[in-house]
This record gives sequence, C-alpha cells and structure tokens, in this order.
Amino acid sequence: MKKYLLPIGMFALFETVAIMFYLAKGNPFYLFNFSYIGISIAFGIFLFTKKHANARRVAQLLVGLYMLVYLGVIRRENMQLEGFWYYLFIGIFEAATIHYAVAKILGPLFFGRGWCGYACWTAMALDFLPYKVPQGPRKKLGWVRYVTFTLSFLFVFALFLANVGNMEKIMFYAFIIGNILYYAVGIILAFAFKDNRAFCKYVCPITIFLKPMSYFSLLRVQCNKSKCVNCGKCKTVCPMEVDVTDNSRRRKNGTECILCMECAKSCPKNAL
Repeated sequence: MKKYLLPIGMFALFETVAIMFYLAKGNPFYLFNFSYIGISIAFGIFLFTKKHANARRVAQLLVGLYMLVYLGVIRRENMQLEGFWYYLFIGIFEAATIHYAVAKILGPLFFGRGWCGYACWTAMALDFLPYKVPQGPRKKLGWVRYVTFTLSFLFVFALFLANVGNMEKIMFYAFIIGNILYYAVGIILAFAFKDNRAFCKYVCPITIFLKPMSYFSLLRVQCNKSKCVNCGKCKTVCPMEVDVTDNSRRRKNGTECILCMECAKSCPKNAL
C-alpha cells in the first residue's frame, strides 16, 4: 500500500483546498475545480506506480487542456500572468489570483515545480516536440524571464493607468494572443536549441514565482547513495538538467526539477 500513499496524499491535498475555498467563497465551482485537478494529478501518479509509460502526460493533458480550453476559452478567464496582475489591481481574490496562490506561489512549497511537469498547458504542447532530452549545453539566457515578467506587469499597469474600458474583454484577448505567442516562441526555441524545455528555462515568467519556493519543496527526488553506481543515466535523461544524485537543496539546477521522474525510470538500480 505504500506506493499508493503519494497519489492518495496528492488527492487529499487538493480536496482539502477545494473544501476550504468552497466554504470560504460559497461557490461550488471551487469544489469542482480543485477536485478535478486533484483527481487528474493523483490518477497520473497512480499510473506511474503501475509503470505506465505516459503516466505524467495523462495528468498533464487532463489538467492542461482543462485550464486552457475550459477555464481560458470557454469561461474566458485569463489564467496567464496578465490575469494575475489584473485581479491584483482590482483587489479581487478570484480566478487567476487563487490559481497563482495555490499552484505557483504556495503550492511549490509542497510539490516544487510539479506544476511545470503535470499541469502547464504551454509545456503540454512543447513536450510533444522531438527534443525531450537537451542536445546541447544550457544557455546563459535565464535573464530573459525577468524581461517577460516585467513586460507582463507593465502591460496591465499601462491599461489601468490609461483607464481603458472593457478590461475583461481585453484580458480575454490577451490570454488568446499570449498563448499563441508562448507556443510560437516555445516551438522556435525548441528547434533552435534542440531542447523542448528551452522556453521553460529561459523565457517563462512564471518561474520567477516557482523557483524560490521550489527550493524549500517537501516533495523532492532523492537519491539512495547506497544503491547509486554513478552511471550518469539520470543526468542524461533529465529534461531540466538537474543533478538528482546530489540530495542537497543547492544541487545543480535544483529548483528546476519538474518531477517528471524520467531519472527514476532510467535508473538501473532503483536508487531514485
């Protein structure tokens, strides 16, 4: 039963959040929203325990498509960073602000960059590209994410400063256009650098929230040193180039781990 503790625990965590927001807001949508996400992620982890080859991708598609199509397109909620700034400026703790608080600001304290591996609708598409393992050395372009982060804030700030009307409509179109740009840039970078996750490493502004909190994550890949034979296979297959053989929180690219578990699947000694 021990192998089922993680999916059960993940479901329990999201169900607790669902009930808390339902009781606080009195809106059954939050009960459905977080329950669905919790079930989807728990199902993906359950499939992993059964050694299903596409376990993570199942959860990623279930959550990513739900947030992109249902929340974003059908319900017309801007779940990108611009939506977060928008709700902050109008002083409402709803939609994007709740999403960011749970998934990208406080959540990483529990599950690190798991959002990037199991729920992100941008990475969901990029993971279908051919370069699942980086084909070259990591580039020193991490500063670009701070540019996109700043531009996102300035865009929404300028709209409020100009007292623009129809802000909700503008936010919806910003969501659509923003996603198209993210996909376009992500695909271009993936082929240019031969790395599906190049967008995540260099451009994605959300990582500014995720990285510092992920440093303290409770859920981490750990290496059993007594089993490890230093074959290096785990480092070779890691899409984020994390040194998972180092158990310290200061390990190379430690805050980049997306819990994809490719390292664990490749380990010949089950040391991870």
